Amino acid sequence: MDIELFENERVDQLYADDIKIIQSHEVFSYSLDAVLLANFASLPKRGEIVDLCAGNGAVGLFMSRKTAAHITGIEIQERLADMGRRSILLNDLGQQLSIETLDLVNTTQIIKKDSVDLITCNPPYFKDLPTNVANPNPHLAIARHEIKTSLDGVIKEAAGLLKFNGKLALVHRPERFVDIIETMKKYQIIPKRVQFVYPKEGKEANTVLVEGINQGKPDGLKILPPLVVYDAQGDYLPEVRGMLFGN
Repeated sequence: MDIELFENERVDQLYADDIKIIQSHEVFSYSLDAVLLANFASLPKRGEIVDLCAGNGAVGLFMSRKTAAHITGIEIQERLADMGRRSILLNDLGQQLSIETLDLVNTTQIIKKDSVDLITCNPPYFKDLPTNVANPNPHLAIARHEIKTSLDGVIKEAAGLLKFNGKLALVHRPERFVDIIETMKKYQIIPKRVQFVYPKEGKEANTVLVEGINQGKPDGLKILPPLVVYDAQGDYLPEVRGMLFGN
């Protein structure tokens, strides 16, 4: 399908899932975090998935090949949402995916409470503190800093949308790990699976993946084996290479 590309846009490809995605250096592009989250989340075979802070739709697109569930992306920035919608058309996934331009606090305008099987989110990582110097590019600033939403806002919204025993999966930075656990528990989402991601062997973790169950039992937390991205030569290790390029 021929899809219009605007100035400074390009089409990238995630070869492992045969997904094409429209991106631009002028706005926030997907990173390995989106691929990690799409592969980490416990996907239902069918039902409803909501991807909060969807950006250009990367996480939803990458999940689509692994589930028959309907996936709705919620993204506050119209330019990113429009790129995501065109990527959905580019991949002929209009029957399965949609992206709504919406502040996540208004998600219940289109998604019923207590109706979602899985919520994923690759949220802004950095607290919008006065001492922080936000990115001068407003698209990047909103994507990276807690300007339009916060960790608390994301988890509170997720708790209202999820079914009983529905799941929330997040990708974030390890320095926010305690915040994530405490905020999940505040809204009765019980952490069940955690995986730390390391750039190389011997380095500190730079990413954490956390999944919790809405109103789950207060025990049974599993810490998964560490995931290391690169070998000593800077090449992707097999597990990550498989996520990006297939086996």
